[in-house]
Amino acid sequence: MTIEVIPYSEASAQEWDRLCTASVNGTLLHTRRFLSYHGERFQDASVILHDAGRIVAVLPAAIRREQPEAVVSHPGATYGGIVHDGWLAGARMCEALAAVAEHFRRQGFRSLAYRPVPYIYATSPAQDDLYALARLGAVRERCDLSCSIDLVCRRAVTERRRRGLKRASKAASISDDAGLIPAFWAVLEDNLARKYGATAVHSVDEIRLLQARFPSTIRLCCALVEGRVEAGIVMFNSANVWHAQYIASSERGYELSLLDAVFEAAITQAARSGARYFDFGTSNEANGTVLNDGLYRFKHEFGGGGVAYEFYRLELSE
Repeated sequence: MTIEVIPYSEASAQEWDRLCTASVNGTLLHTRRFLSYHGERFQDASVILHDAGRIVAVLPAAIRREQPEAVVSHPGATYGGIVHDGWLAGARMCEALAAVAEHFRRQGFRSLAYRPVPYIYATSPAQDDLYALARLGAVRERCDLSCSIDLVCRRAVTERRRRGLKRASKAASISDDAGLIPAFWAVLEDNLARKYGATAVHSVDEIRLLQARFPSTIRLCCALVEGRVEAGIVMFNSANVWHAQYIASSERGYELSLLDAVFEAAITQAARSGARYFDFGTSNEANGTVLNDGLYRFKHEFGGGGVAYEFYRLELSE
């Protein structure tokens, strides 16, 4: 077995996305249809892995803008990592990751920042890359904490969340109409500016573009009071996980506990879809060094538990 590492080119976009569709651990964040929305924001360094002429894996990657000697998988997504169909197991994965490291070393990079796919997203166990990273001497430089519900074995919902759901259900109606994304985005932007002095990673035009590309995967769930959007979430979903990418509520929405109704509706839909997990996303600040414990406990009260989002660094110097 000899793994060949080939730089990605646009001519391989369909082949790349076919591999993601057939993979055991790929999500929409790995697809070229998703990554291409970034345009020229990142200098791409993605690679395709072949064995005996057959594509066996892909690795989305780009050059770190503030550190051009470092390559990241992937700076434009929550996670990156090697995506494969299950064939890269054990020693094969060790060889594959070593070949990737050698490829980037020859390109002049000094380090590879590797963000593995959290285990809940894989349709079957696929953490061979973590073992391969350890064999190569990689170090874990950051760990964020997400909260996820196992939809097959959900923990008990707290009394506070049950009271919130009862209050919200009397006040609001729930909608998953994607046409309400601009109205939700206004709530989101106001929420981020008011509470954190921040802006959303995606503009409303970008999220509408992505939702049009992935209409069954990027979904909105929101609460309306008197026809007005007061709270909601935008989810980036996969076969195994429904993930809350954006969460927001107006002041009125907080007063009425509307997020309780929104989340319960989304969790119910996720379970009916056949997904295994509902992921609320991480609750970290300051590059992972601070946990917003109040936010984490709020998510935990829906019946969830902790899932680590890990960050590794592999030095590439001789």
